[in-house]
This record gives sequence, structure tokens and C-alpha cells, in this order.
Amino acid sequence: MSDKKSRLAGGMSGLLLAGAIGLVVGGGAMVLAQGGFGDARTERVVHDYILENPEIIPEAMERLQQREAAAAIGPRRAQLETPYGSAWAGAADADVVLVEFFDYACGYCRASNSVVERLLREDPRLKVVWRELPVLGPASQEAAFVSLAAAEQGRFRQFHDALFALGPPSAQNVAQVQRAVGVQLARSSDGHRQELQRNMELANLLRATGTPTFVVGDQVMHGAVGYERLKQAIEEARASRS
Repeated sequence: MSDKKSRLAGGMSGLLLAGAIGLVVGGGAMVLAQGGFGDARTERVVHDYILENPEIIPEAMERLQQREAAAAIGPRRAQLETPYGSAWAGAADADVVLVEFFDYACGYCRASNSVVERLLREDPRLKVVWRELPVLGPASQEAAFVSLAAAEQGRFRQFHDALFALGPPSAQNVAQVQRAVGVQLARSSDGHRQELQRNMELANLLRATGTPTFVVGDQVMHGAVGYERLKQAIEEARASRS
């Protein structure tokens, strides 16, 4: 690489680092970059700041990801918050919608189910929409197909809660819950596959790499974030509407 390209690459690296810091500590960090791409003093100040405050990098990246996610949510909010059949619960005229991407084989999703139920009990203005994201193998996919059939037949919540309560989505467990809830046996349809494809595309746009992933307002939360974090996100989303 030529000296000119090396200086440019090094300067750009310093600028990006300053920009990352700027997300956390404000515009002051960006001023550091005004000395020019090749300003060694700028690079040294940024370098030293990061070494002294390494915790800002994960925080900066998280903020950057949240900004990107918020930008992705806006034009797709209606699609995100429109349930498939009866795959929703809560207030029909809710002022806040919590969307959960889930997988029946996901232990963290199973653990989060009681948290979501608590939020629904406590908040009469909340609506929850569940979106199937079967990423953990064939058993997940087969359970999702039956779950979508349950949603079409108005039995989603019964199937969803009963299967999570029973355990992992083995063929035996899925069949047992299907019979108990009264879901008509149906093979996966083109409509089911299209719904799963739409959900996968939405999850990719939101940078959801696993389950559960929650969307509330302009926030995307990955993993079993717990009651307090979800409640806070709901309150922030509600406050932003007023």
C-alpha cells in the first residue's frame, strides 16, 4: 500500500473511532477529527481515550445498531405489528405493540413467555404480536407450521402456551398439544411458508440473529431481556406518542 493510501486508511480508522466515541460522549469527540484524516494528534487522543475508557465501544456499537434498527422499523411497522391470524393478545386498540420473534425450541423464549403474560395482565393498553422464527432446526419448523394453522383457526394462544408449558417441540409433544387444543391437522401450505419467509426477512432487516427478539416502538431487544427491560421499553414507547 502506498504512503498516501496508508495515511488515508489510518486517518479513516481514527475518524470512525472518533465517530463511535461521539455516539456515546457527544459531539465533542467529533471535533477531534477536524484536524484532518492524517492528523497524528487526533489519532493519539482517540487511541488514548479508548484505552482509558474501553467500555464505550460496546455501548457505541449498541447505540449504532439501535439507530439502524429504528430506521428499519419505521417503513415496516404496519407489517411488523399486523399479526398472522390470531397470533396476538391484549388490547385491539392498543397504544403500544410489543412484537416477539420466537422459536418453540428456544429455551429463552419459553422462559420469556411468563414475562410477556405478566405484561399483558398488568397493562390493559398493550398488544402483543407473536411472529414465528423457527431457526433451530426441523422440529422448530414443524411446530411453527402447526402453530400457524392454529393461528388461522383462532387457537394460537392456546397452542402456543400449551406447547411451551409441555416442553421442547418434539413430534410427540406437538401432536399432543395439537389434539388437546383442537387444531385441525394440516400440512404446511404455501401461505405458511410465505409467512415464515416474511418473518425471516423482517428479522434480517432488524439484525435479529436469534430468538427471542423483541420490538417495541423504535427499540429492538435481543435475547431474554426480562420484565424490567421490556416494561421500560413499553413506557418509553408510550411516552414518545404523547
